[in-house]
Amino acid sequence: MNSTDLRRTAAVAALTLSLATAGAAWAQTPSQMPYDAERGVFTFAAGIEPSLPAVVAITTLGAGGGPSRGDDGPKEISGGSGVIIDAAGGVIITNHHVIENGTAFRVDLLDGRSYRAELLGADRATDIAVLRITAPDLTQVDMAPAGTLRSGDLAFAVGYPLGLDQTLTMGVISGLGRSGLGDAVEDYIQTDAAVNSGNSGGPLLDSRGRLIGINTAILSGGFGGGNDGIAFAVPINIMRFVTDQILTTGEVVRGETGATVSSLTPRRAETMGLEIGRGAVVEDVVPGSPADLAGLRRGDIITALEDRVVSNGGTVQAMTGIAQPGATLEATYLRGGRSFETILTVQRPGGPVIALGGAGLSAHGARFADLDGGVVTRSVEAGSPAAQAGLMAGDVVTRAGSAAVRSAADLERALSGARREITVTVSRDGETARVTLPSA
Repeated sequence: MNSTDLRRTAAVAALTLSLATAGAAWAQTPSQMPYDAERGVFTFAAGIEPSLPAVVAITTLGAGGGPSRGDDGPKEISGGSGVIIDAAGGVIITNHHVIENGTAFRVDLLDGRSYRAELLGADRATDIAVLRITAPDLTQVDMAPAGTLRSGDLAFAVGYPLGLDQTLTMGVISGLGRSGLGDAVEDYIQTDAAVNSGNSGGPLLDSRGRLIGINTAILSGGFGGGNDGIAFAVPINIMRFVTDQILTTGEVVRGETGATVSSLTPRRAETMGLEIGRGAVVEDVVPGSPADLAGLRRGDIITALEDRVVSNGGTVQAMTGIAQPGATLEATYLRGGRSFETILTVQRPGGPVIALGGAGLSAHGARFADLDGGVVTRSVEAGSPAAQAGLMAGDVVTRAGSAAVRSAADLERALSGARREITVTVSRDGETARVTLPSA
């Protein structure tokens, strides 16, 4: 054997010894390394398995189509997943869209038990719903501290996708503070853990099995809406804000500043002569409100709050919505091509849902004004009932229910007189659209 062979053999022996030593060290410190010395495999099972019994399957029953459970009973109209956050109280978190239109709800546990659930409340803007079951020996999930996530952290999605039994998938946190999926309260965690139909409402866990978010949406370019590696979860700070209010009062009340904002889109940025393509446009400011006192005006573009980039109106709603009354937020905004900074104070909403004044009509988070014998939608607050109904800035209202609308006063009478939901007909880009607004 020549000197070259001897050096090569020595190097291989040293590498083998190094790997063996490293493997032994990992095996001796299982609390620090995901290694099962007995089986000789890397695994996250020890952290994840205790949380799995807290993940449940949810079936929503109603009057819709689908297979019937009995001749006269309600039918299965949708399904999804959920997670138990309070074992003693039987409290379960899921998505609003999982329980939407349901009249009864069934919860199936991992051990095969099945229970009827009570709906305690739901919030469409954050896509969170709260159910409760009465059952012994439940398991609840632990929660990770809010605000500690980082891109690159491992993430595990658990649920009941595509009609399968409980399924676990793994990925990483791809991004934080995501928004732009719609005019809702959005501050999503983005992950590439596989999430499919049926995962909705299930938990997103960290590598220790702690709850970090509620899986709520996917982006898919493929036929049939399959997973393309981009999924979104509601973070636990928003989930807990909504859940605590539902459990305490049965409803969700979000903070406000008096500024009506909408999303800055690339198309709108172009018409405004802006070189940026994201932010929140201030559409209106209530006189005497915190936004007015902070110096904000119609047309300002909010670009950052508390050193966070504002992607759209949903970002503003998410940050102001979960702030405590009296809390202050540092805001950066553009006006006339120049950047300014100010302080916004958050207050709790006050005043009627529908109000007619000299500046026009305010109703369900939208502002309306008279326009040549009609009524134009001047702005729509992100996350508001009007935004959730699909109303858009620029819509011209022509009818409310069966009544013709020729002025803001006509619209106010129709909305205030509605006992239930009312269908509003609008003209949008030369076409007719209909949206359903709640009653007063």
